[in-house]
Amino acid sequence: MKLEVKSISEKPKFAVFGGGSWATAIVKMLCENLDEVGWYMRSKDSIDFIKKHGHNPNYLTSVEFNLKQIKLSNNINETVTKADYLIFVIPSAFLHQELEKLTVSLEDKVVFSAIKGIVPETSLIVGDHFNTHYKVPFNNIGVISGPCHAEEVALERLSYLTIASADDEKAKIVANVLSSDYIKCTTSDDVLGTEYAAMLKNIYAVAAGIAHGLGYGDNFQSVLMSNAIREMKKYVKKVHKMKRDINDSAYLGDLLVTGYSIFSRNRLFGTMVGKGYTVKSAQLEMSMVAEGYYATKSAYKLNQQRGKKKAKTPIIDAVYEILYENKDPKKTFKKLTDKLD
Repeated sequence: MKLEVKSISEKPKFAVFGGGSWATAIVKMLCENLDEVGWYMRSKDSIDFIKKHGHNPNYLTSVEFNLKQIKLSNNINETVTKADYLIFVIPSAFLHQELEKLTVSLEDKVVFSAIKGIVPETSLIVGDHFNTHYKVPFNNIGVISGPCHAEEVALERLSYLTIASADDEKAKIVANVLSSDYIKCTTSDDVLGTEYAAMLKNIYAVAAGIAHGLGYGDNFQSVLMSNAIREMKKYVKKVHKMKRDINDSAYLGDLLVTGYSIFSRNRLFGTMVGKGYTVKSAQLEMSMVAEGYYATKSAYKLNQQRGKKKAKTPIIDAVYEILYENKDPKKTFKKLTDKLD
């Protein structure tokens, strides 16, 4: 059921928060359908550049924007105030500090997260963080996920998104404004599962990268991915038990594209670590944030807190040991190979 719109003024207003490649891609999608899109980014230099040249200076530079459509601001409160639906695309590691600038309430806003990670300061997935700390009702919270790389959106290659919300009406509204000739959207009510899966697949992509960097071939990669989807199923089931098909695009599809694609920053990060870079040097070399690095610590700790009820997660454990305990990637993966089937 679509929202009945009596006049233009009653259409919900949308705003995107973040200045990276995925934020830029989502603004592009919205601009296909909306007359006006709010866009918050903290860098005034980037805003000035976009206003002058019509494209993001650092990410998806080929995407040209109509400046009459986008309302740029580096004042987060201004952008929040002017919109009804807020889409957050700030990397989870920086979300807490950005939200601390808020002086206006989010209680009457609809918040959708396109962030694939856990907020390190609170160890909460993004939806829970907004609910707990900003009193956004769960019915007003949603997730944008799916096998969809920003770089392919820029090229207008066919991509699929899953829009998850406990309120089907809101999921449909967001799906409608993101859909176009090259973006297909499906809706889901599995908010927690979709959000945890989006976070976990980044860890498995780091694992795939480490394997690649160590010289393992396609045969091992396929076994790793097969085990990863089963491990994800166990983990997500422990977090939120409900009927879900783990082979859906939001889970398996997202995992495959992140694990195999040349555009995957998490895979690239893992490859560098596998080739012998230290974690620090790999991070410095990459201009973009690899969410999988932060997600590994959060997912590992959350699982450990479950004690005897924890999920069996040999892949997450191996990545954690390499990234946070400085274990040797070669020896750690040799042990991991004995645990996979």
